[in-house]
Amino acid sequence: MANIVEEIKRPISTEMKLFEQKFYESMKSNVSLLDKVTRFIVTTKGKQMRPMFVFLCAKLVGDVNEKTYRGASMIELIHTATLVHDDVVDESFKRRNFFSINALWKNKIAVLVGDYLLSKSVLLSTDNKDFDLLSVISRTIREMAEGELLQLEKARKLDITEDVYYEIIRQKTATLIAACCEVGVLSNNADEVLAKKMKDFGTYTGMAFQIKDDLFDYTSSNIIGKPVGIDIKEQKMTLPLIHALKTSTPENYKKYFNTIKRYNNDPKKVRELVDYVKTSGGMDYAIKVMKDYQQKALDILSEFPDSEAKKSLELMLDYVISRKL
Repeated sequence: MANIVEEIKRPISTEMKLFEQKFYESMKSNVSLLDKVTRFIVTTKGKQMRPMFVFLCAKLVGDVNEKTYRGASMIELIHTATLVHDDVVDESFKRRNFFSINALWKNKIAVLVGDYLLSKSVLLSTDNKDFDLLSVISRTIREMAEGELLQLEKARKLDITEDVYYEIIRQKTATLIAACCEVGVLSNNADEVLAKKMKDFGTYTGMAFQIKDDLFDYTSSNIIGKPVGIDIKEQKMTLPLIHALKTSTPENYKKYFNTIKRYNNDPKKVRELVDYVKTSGGMDYAIKVMKDYQQKALDILSEFPDSEAKKSLELMLDYVISRKL
């Protein structure tokens, strides 16, 4: 899988190296504590898939320029801020096998650092009069917050239907990838039609990405280090589970809904529910929906002339649904 990521990066390898420097610059502060935390963020970064989307989409329609770098930094600032805030909300002390910021510096500092990163993303656009990018990131921040709150609201009653699930993952996950693709083409002065097209491409890709994430709950923990059934334990209603319950008999519905509601900490009952989701077609259904979203994204890409950037975006789509973590 590491080879696929390197292959995807090939047309933008120079830009990604320069981006690391520019991203660090975008976080700098005169407050020494903030600088210490931002240095830690840079050294514990992930694959940086989102900036890759920005650069590849920019190259799909033109060249990478200073506005592209600013757009990529704005997106990564938002993404990092949401991860910092998520770790506080989820009371998580590990992130990518490193201690999380709240584990090292406590919740108060983590929340303030997240707020600081969000403000820097907005300032980066206003200072450079990138008002088209500001519009995209403001909408994205709002939608991500709404998606999280919608999930929390529905989780209380466990009444998440398939349509509500799609809306939650569109806002929570897909909206940021959609913003990457929209920002990428806007940095090359794309018109409204092209910007909308690439936003849709990012949305479909993000939907496929999140469904793949949700499928991991039903696969071997040996592969990714995520315990099987962790979403059930946390009472998260994901697509395989929603479909399995929707198509079950009244008796099975009552039995397994009860497992989620009352016995979500019973390993034996959770294991039984995981097996039921697999045998009842819940996983197969989710895989089909994921591949449908992938195809919708590929259909949009097919409208563009062949190029290295297009090939990398096709590889990225393949990676999204075949990755092991």
